[in-house]
Amino acid sequence: MKLAARVSQVTPSLTLAIAAKAKALKADGIDVCSFSAGEPDFDTPAHIKAAAAKALDEGKTKYGPAAGEPKLREAIAHKLKTDNGLNYKSENVIVTNGGKHSLYNLMVALIDPGDEVIIPAPYWLSYPEMVTLVGGVPVIVHTDATTGYKITPEQLRKTITPKTKLFVLNSPSNPTGMVYTPEEIKALAQVVVDADIFVVSDEIYEKILYDGAEHISIGSLGQEIFDRTLISNGFAKAYSMTGWRLGYLAGPAEIIKAASTIQGHSTSNVCTFAQYGAIAALQDSQDCVESMRQAFAKRRQVMLDRLNAIPGLSTAKPDGAFYLFPDISKTGLKSLEFCDALLEKHQVAVIPGIAFGADDNIRLSYATDMTTIEKGMDRLEKFVRRHSPS
Repeated sequence: MKLAARVSQVTPSLTLAIAAKAKALKADGIDVCSFSAGEPDFDTPAHIKAAAAKALDEGKTKYGPAAGEPKLREAIAHKLKTDNGLNYKSENVIVTNGGKHSLYNLMVALIDPGDEVIIPAPYWLSYPEMVTLVGGVPVIVHTDATTGYKITPEQLRKTITPKTKLFVLNSPSNPTGMVYTPEEIKALAQVVVDADIFVVSDEIYEKILYDGAEHISIGSLGQEIFDRTLISNGFAKAYSMTGWRLGYLAGPAEIIKAASTIQGHSTSNVCTFAQYGAIAALQDSQDCVESMRQAFAKRRQVMLDRLNAIPGLSTAKPDGAFYLFPDISKTGLKSLEFCDALLEKHQVAVIPGIAFGADDNIRLSYATDMTTIEKGMDRLEKFVRRHSPS
């Protein structure tokens, strides 16, 4: 069987593969400490589940508008205006099957074959694959710890060519947890405006911040950058709604209309009754978000202290999300070799940095319980001390 050529051009998700392997080992009775999946370990808050259950009881089980339930689109627009300073209306919003789907819809709607999309590395592993799938050219700009794993305005400016169509910005970042400061966002916005390109701001981790870090939505900095901005977000991380598959894309009405047309011929509407849970998430108390954030903050500090106490590993302190991205270069191992051996010898699952464009790093998620963190750090320390060259 000859598959479409595009299939051979993309790489299966390493994060999903390793998370699945860890779950399979657990199912076989093996005690695995998994730091692989970017998924909060908390249950979805009760009031959100209750709203979806109520919608079910009321018969909200039929097809809905492809772009999303009107009440949810209005609630998202209100949230973007009050929380982020983005003056969107409901027609500027489409509800998608998760944040990932919002980005894919955007790529299909905006990127023509040969168009260049600038992606800072380390990057979330699906960005370049989505660009490749639609025939675009992912242009990777490498960053390192000296700039906090953040692209500089100078790097962005030098990378832009006449073929550049889109710049991908992710803050707080997956996999590094780093957050761009307001000054850094302003400087990047000026480059985008000067070059007259689009920027998509992936803000899925915006509510998970630490130590006074501030999230600034790039589109809020003026009309010129607003006109060139797309916002990708969702409910998975802040509200522990990963399995609900609820995301959204906001931006210029023409692009959102195009994305809605595409969605109408692919997935159509997101699960109808689930959308009523999302309405409750936005409109009801946000105490649940803060409670989870505080738990993540405690876990972050414990894991960070443990990692930095292991000879051969060095880890920058993240400002957001729920990941650590230690440098393993002093161990003499590259990321895939490191992760395979760690899982096989000590039953600890982490993600190799090569999946994010950084082969000298690994990613650990601390979206898990403290017992698992302590046990996993004990095992990781033994592995580094016993099985690395240095």
